Amino acid sequence: MSSGPGAASAPAPDPHDSPPTSDAPAARPARKSSMFSSLKVRNYRLFFMGQVVSNIGTWMQRIAQDWLVLSLTGSSAAVGITTALQFLPMLLFGLYGGVLVDRLRKRPTLLVTQSSMALTAIALAVLTLTGHVQVWHVYVAAFAVGLATVVDNPARQSFVSELVGPGQLQNAVSLNSANFQSARLVGPAVAGILITGVGTGYAFLFNGLSFIAPLTGLLLMRARELHVVERAPRGKGQLREGVRYVTGRPELIWPIVLVGFVGTFAFNFPVYLSAFADDVFHAGAGAYSMFNTLMAVGSVAGALLAARRGTARLRLLIVAAMAFGALEIVAATTPTLWMFALLMVPLGLFGMTVNVTTNTSIQMSTDPAMRGRVMALYMMIFLGGSPVGAPIVGWVTDTYGARVGLAAGGAVAALAAAVIGLILARVGNLRLSVGWHGGHPRVRFVPREQEALAPAA
Repeated sequence: MSSGPGAASAPAPDPHDSPPTSDAPAARPARKSSMFSSLKVRNYRLFFMGQVVSNIGTWMQRIAQDWLVLSLTGSSAAVGITTALQFLPMLLFGLYGGVLVDRLRKRPTLLVTQSSMALTAIALAVLTLTGHVQVWHVYVAAFAVGLATVVDNPARQSFVSELVGPGQLQNAVSLNSANFQSARLVGPAVAGILITGVGTGYAFLFNGLSFIAPLTGLLLMRARELHVVERAPRGKGQLREGVRYVTGRPELIWPIVLVGFVGTFAFNFPVYLSAFADDVFHAGAGAYSMFNTLMAVGSVAGALLAARRGTARLRLLIVAAMAFGALEIVAATTPTLWMFALLMVPLGLFGMTVNVTTNTSIQMSTDPAMRGRVMALYMMIFLGGSPVGAPIVGWVTDTYGARVGLAAGGAVAALAAAVIGLILARVGNLRLSVGWHGGHPRVRFVPREQEALAPAA
């Protein structure tokens, strides 16, 4: 793969989505592929199968961790603090992690980070199963996982391009998301059974042992079949270089800003869903697991739909983010448990569309030599916003109720999407066009020159 500005991993630019830049990666024609085409690559197949097992364990630990903290403290704010501690390292050190990832070989790096997360889960399992666990133990474990994630997340994200090459990148990124969300169908359900049956400790133990699968997959990969990407040499100013690279490109910076608002205020589902299950509907851990499972159904659908798309359009990101925020407001007002639960499906679909569209468009528009730093900045904003947002929404939820907390998060997401959509339209010299097409109303953004010529046509 080329490490220069003409990297072949960029999609064809869409004039309705973002303005072209003089030093943007070269365009290549967008095309649709089969839904599972990247699984034909052996190395990616090993990576994918290892993640299937590990992701189930990850979701089990997420559910068990949130419920354990709620059981120990009875506080939604404490759940928010746990979430904040897990993502605080990404906020503090995310960019430095990206610099390291651009310098290091990805496969050995992942072997180290995945092993450290496995040991953390096993330690928490031992404390819980022996009856010695305290809430500060969970806080420490969450922070330790967060430290490993600082390097693990950008390494895993950028490693995908080395596994499949530029031609299969969008498909592989989408399948990774489908993989993670499919595990969400199994993990919360199994976690709910274990929590109510034998306790949270066994969920932590399963997660620790589940890392054997991705570690084995990494060891079995054929190094000669990896797509070599030139690593960034050690040097001064690489962090600033990464920031300047992103801020100078509207097609990168504004999607990152948008997911910052969405991730900080609207994606705090550990706080929202645990509060709805416990305080609003008084239904316990089973309902909490059901909410997560139904949201995963929609998320899988959203990821699989993304796998069939030929390109990642910024206008789709804006529309999906607005719909996601609006659905959260609607869900906050639902009177019954079953109505709330059913809304988890479209919430998952639009939330995953936001996630995958942003991830894919950023990766495919970024020079491979800069990808670690760019993805680290993206993950720092998306995940690192939780240390700020989780305690805030936890406090709002405890003080004003779960319904107000969820509605406020949705309102922030919808408003941010609308404002950033208008900014992208202005930067791209676009304007709103309202008309009729085939007997139906059509609202879209068009270049100002095209709109000016429309009356004369």
